Amino acid sequence: MRIDIITVLPELLRSPLDISIIKRAQQKGHVEIFVHNLRDYSNNKHRNVDDYAFSGEAGMVMMIEPIDRAISTLKSERQYDEVIYTSPDGVKYNQREANKLATFENIIILCGHYKGIDQRIREHLITKEISIGDYVLTGGELAAAIITDSVVRLIPGVISDETSALTDSFQDNLLAPPVYTRPAEYKGWKVPDILLSGDSKKIEKWKEEQSIERTKRLRPELLDEE
Repeated sequence: MRIDIITVLPELLRSPLDISIIKRAQQKGHVEIFVHNLRDYSNNKHRNVDDYAFSGEAGMVMMIEPIDRAISTLKSERQYDEVIYTSPDGVKYNQREANKLATFENIIILCGHYKGIDQRIREHLITKEISIGDYVLTGGELAAAIITDSVVRLIPGVISDETSALTDSFQDNLLAPPVYTRPAEYKGWKVPDILLSGDSKKIEKWKEEQSIERTKRLRPELLDEE
């Protein structure tokens, strides 16, 4: 898989994309991640990528030309399954979206910034808009990092125990059950006896019951999405 991220702040992505699972995934060849500085596609000496809105609204708007040039350059080299724009008013990102993106070969993520991007980019160049929540960030770089992390960990071979990702919260519209490790008792706080029983069928049934109970209590709206 290849992920191309277009941003005005590439330095903001260096650390989250060069550590832990994402770093190992790149080293093992499971994913290629390239961060492109949008200013490299500007056609003026000051490398400007933003301008005032025609409406006179406060805030600067990302210009159409540098973005079109960046996306067109990438698309001339390969086909992309999605061209994603990180935006507060996009589709709410969830595990289902992550699962879908993980099946693709190539995606572009355009990081929003300033007041937003020229609407014509959204109408003609973007294929999917994604929001990571109902709040506004300074830019889309952190959102792009979150999307990348959630997708990369689902690629076969990235996590040594592939069943781990499949049992994460939200995979079946359920929260994951509680987990415990040694010691079996600490300060009088005990691990549930069922988990020490060695009876795999009873343990699986307990996990399922716990997942349903936790979802009903903490995130009941997930059960309505089935």
